Amino acid sequence: MFPINLDLARLSVALVGNGQATLNRLRQLDGDGAKYVTVYAEDPIAELVDQAGDRLHRYLPNSADVNAAAIMFIVDLPHEKAAELAAIAKAVGTIANVEDVKEYCDFFSPARVTRGDLMITVSTNGHSPRLAGRIRHAIENWLVPKWDQRLRELSDQREKWKADGADMKQLLKMTDDYIDRRGWL
Repeated sequence: MFPINLDLARLSVALVGNGQATLNRLRQLDGDGAKYVTVYAEDPIAELVDQAGDRLHRYLPNSADVNAAAIMFIVDLPHEKAAELAAIAKAVGTIANVEDVKEYCDFFSPARVTRGDLMITVSTNGHSPRLAGRIRHAIENWLVPKWDQRLRELSDQREKWKADGADMKQLLKMTDDYIDRRGWL
């Protein structure tokens, strides 16, 4: 596996499913700033209809719909339909995630902790999402909310050092010294 963070404000996302898990994923995508989300649901729950608004299509996506998306999340569908959509995605080059069906996933959504722009993720490559969630919870307890402020402070300081002509090697040392003097780690 190769970990990356995707800018969902720039990529088109297809979300396929009908129930609470689909609604949860849509809320997560919306919260993460995804701008181009299309929701496909044959029989959506009322809350999903409300959250999706005019992004909702009341059918499963066809190959042209899947091809139009860079990423597809398939959630709470029967196994046969999920397998068929994953095969379409593979054929047209759209990366797909079928929730809790590892063999159909091109990627996994890691458990994560965020403090502003600081993000720490935990993945088990789909082997145990519950373990990843438990580790995430432990990190949440350690990574107090003030880390967001610390990151902004360090970012501002780094920009000053760069403006003063510091090269990469110097930036690394100055950053380590700054963190150590404050006892952050």
